[in-house]
Amino acid sequence: MSSVLDRPPIIRGDQIFLRPAERGDLPLFVRWFNDAHVLRNLAMRAPMSAAGEATWFDRMLAVQGSTDYHFVICLLADTRPIGTAGLHAIDLHNGTAEFGIAIGEKEEWNKGLGTDALRAICDLGFGELRLERIGLHVYAGNDRARRSYEKAGFTHEATLRHAHFARGEHHDAHVMSLLRDEWSALPHRPIWDYD
Repeated sequence: MSSVLDRPPIIRGDQIFLRPAERGDLPLFVRWFNDAHVLRNLAMRAPMSAAGEATWFDRMLAVQGSTDYHFVICLLADTRPIGTAGLHAIDLHNGTAEFGIAIGEKEEWNKGLGTDALRAICDLGFGELRLERIGLHVYAGNDRARRSYEKAGFTHEATLRHAHFARGEHHDAHVMSLLRDEWSALPHRPIWDYD
């Protein structure tokens, strides 16, 4: 059985498309993940060197299509990369995965692009990978992301108290998820663009 990444189509949203990360994207990743504003609500904390990012990229490629699906988010309008999104810790036996996203281009924040990417990833996870549950963690105070996740159908499951350390303090993290039957009740459009 072939993996979804063995086929050439682009995964589309309404305003974005997702493509596999390429080595040429490394300078973008280094810039994005060394920006304190971008890092503020991510699990990663330390600045990333070009060599460190290359090591991460090689590790990511080793698990791409098995336990992880990592994509670059690009604008449909001009094909410009604006961030990354993917499914991680994929467990096909239990039908679960974790979602992660970072919009690295700050001028693209608050335009619904993250929600669009999330919906495309969920369509991939539930439609192609036959997952039962996609979960995520969102840090307290990241209201913009939480609203985006709720807009995509995710619901709050639990609060992990003092699970995130940032800016010299511990903060709560919220666990959210979307189940297959909840996703099935949402409107869908084809995500594969073969043209």
